[in-house]
Amino acid sequence: MASRLRSLLGERLQTDEPLAKFTVARLGGVADYLFVTQPDDPIEKLAAVAQAAWDDDLPVRIIGGGANILVSDAGVRGLTIINKIGQVKFGDWHDGRTVSATSGTNLIMLARQCQQQGISGMEWAISVPGSVGGAVVNNAGAHGSDMSDSVADVVVMDAENGVQLYTTADLAYDYRYSTLKARKDRRFAVLLTTLILPHDDPKQIQAKMDEFKAYRKETQPPGASLGSIFKNPKGDYAGRLIEQCGLKGYRIGNVQVSSVHANFFINIGDATATEYFALIEHVRAVVYQETSIMLEIEIELVGDWA
Repeated sequence: MASRLRSLLGERLQTDEPLAKFTVARLGGVADYLFVTQPDDPIEKLAAVAQAAWDDDLPVRIIGGGANILVSDAGVRGLTIINKIGQVKFGDWHDGRTVSATSGTNLIMLARQCQQQGISGMEWAISVPGSVGGAVVNNAGAHGSDMSDSVADVVVMDAENGVQLYTTADLAYDYRYSTLKARKDRRFAVLLTTLILPHDDPKQIQAKMDEFKAYRKETQPPGASLGSIFKNPKGDYAGRLIEQCGLKGYRIGNVQVSSVHANFFINIGDATATEYFALIEHVRAVVYQETSIMLEIEIELVGDWA
């Protein structure tokens, strides 16, 4: 196993490495195999490593900023890739494309670079942890905007079919959904996306970013959390329903429903992923019992949960 990976990566291929330090909530067990990319690695390296793992019959899990995922205490089988390949280019290309970004690009960094270039449309991402690749797959968003507003196309490495170009029609974007997210096999890797974003006054862009940062600081808790745990049900808010059920501050082990925003759960120190998931299930059950609304989990469970 992993023979091609070893020839490709040498000492950069790590074994039995803890993943908690690569996740926002500081939770999770070990990866069987781990490859941590660097920002200046060519994106072709990511594609080659993923394909080598697939050819060795190893499952591949790619993690960007480590937000929006709950990694099992039992760890992750196969190869985990920490994707930090962050390269952004600006131009005026065909059909209004103005930005291209590799999948490991940090969303906050992208928002700042767009502002400096006088390019609007990514202001919502200024305080959002995570990477472009994860945002593309999950249709991430905030403040009434999301990736579907600006994605032109996405370059994807497919285990069976090689490099593919996905259009927005192929992605079939919906609220926190894409056809890539719906793929349970995970045998693909987002490499690059191009965005259609308009030009604007950098000062106006900065003002909007400052407004969004202030709002986030006022309404969302600090600390080690995964972001919004549940999707908002149609016509309502998950946080409001959780608060209505008297669950603000509720705790299992070292994981607590935030007293600032009830749709955020905080690792208050030395928590386990098992405790985190137990709190998720408890909150879902109570909200369903009290309101007959079954909340849908927005975060993704990664690793062995059997």
